[in-house]
Amino acid sequence: MLRLICFALACFGLFSTTSSAQSVRIKDLVEVDGVRSNDLVGYGLVVGLNGSGDGLRNSPFTEEIMQNILERLGVNVTGEQFRPRNVAAVLVTARLPAFARTGGQIDVTVSAIGDASSLLGGTLIMTPLNAADGQIYAVAQGTVIAGGAEAEGDAARIVQGVPTSGVIPSGARVEREVSFDFNALSTIRLALREPDFTTAARIEAAINRSLGRRAATMLDGGTVTLDLSQARAGSPARTIVAIENLSVEPQRRARVVVDQRSGTIVMGADVRISRVAVSQGGLTLRIEEAPLVIQPNPFAEGETVVVPRTGVGIEEEPGIGLAEIPSGTNLSEVIAGLNALGVAPRDMIDILKSIKAAGALHADFVVM
Repeated sequence: MLRLICFALACFGLFSTTSSAQSVRIKDLVEVDGVRSNDLVGYGLVVGLNGSGDGLRNSPFTEEIMQNILERLGVNVTGEQFRPRNVAAVLVTARLPAFARTGGQIDVTVSAIGDASSLLGGTLIMTPLNAADGQIYAVAQGTVIAGGAEAEGDAARIVQGVPTSGVIPSGARVEREVSFDFNALSTIRLALREPDFTTAARIEAAINRSLGRRAATMLDGGTVTLDLSQARAGSPARTIVAIENLSVEPQRRARVVVDQRSGTIVMGADVRISRVAVSQGGLTLRIEEAPLVIQPNPFAEGETVVVPRTGVGIEEEPGIGLAEIPSGTNLSEVIAGLNALGVAPRDMIDILKSIKAAGALHADFVVM
């Protein structure tokens, strides 16, 4: 079996275990401390729906917000009984990007929170959007573009996608700016998206080669600081411009990610397997019920009796015999060999789990 695996690997030309590192820009590896977006949320009302809104008996909060809006517009509805089906209560979410200025526009997402069946064709009424500090930073309004479709007849109904959620491109206007004076910083911290000591050291070296010997200092595997007094670029913004396009070869931990639902296996080039023996197979237990009905003869006294008849069998499925994987083998080689032998993806995942449990798979094993 091992010879067959090796022959399949040789045919595919996958015995090479060398990997070429790719250079990545610093701007794709780090986040600048303080330069971040802020989440916004608001509670509003979508109107103009074609009978697909909230049932006010089941969603009393929709009736409450509708009364408040009408009263603010000078319409007194206190004590009135109205049951429209063309309105829906929604939560409006958005993300305020860094350095957003007053008057700028941002996209918003609208999601129904009642029993509305669709937001297609609806219009969001002016909704203030609050941040975590409780302040209003934007106001949203506009026509909702829902991402689904719905069709209904007398005896059947079909829904494709999610018509109860939609977006409004450029649907909110920024009314307040986040107070952050980036130009007043004397030091800048770069936070690695995936902390790694080797990558941080390479970022430090690349910045010092470009800006000066003491401009950058690695604090730990996830943080590199920039001393703007030592940099030759000038202002903080120009310093970021000078370093963000520098290329660095990142280092990451070896990792294997498997999705049991779809049978997808994703692995890095640095995953290695120590010497291990693998044997895989399966048993199928089959139980069949075939009850036998026995009836008495005509004109004879007696009762109909059901006699149980059960057939039980065990079948052994063909699998991989005992195969030895040599030390230092690349995981992609093993996967290619198993694919050449016709091993199912789910069986392949079970084999990888067993190799990891045996301590022979040298990588982080992530199961989704």
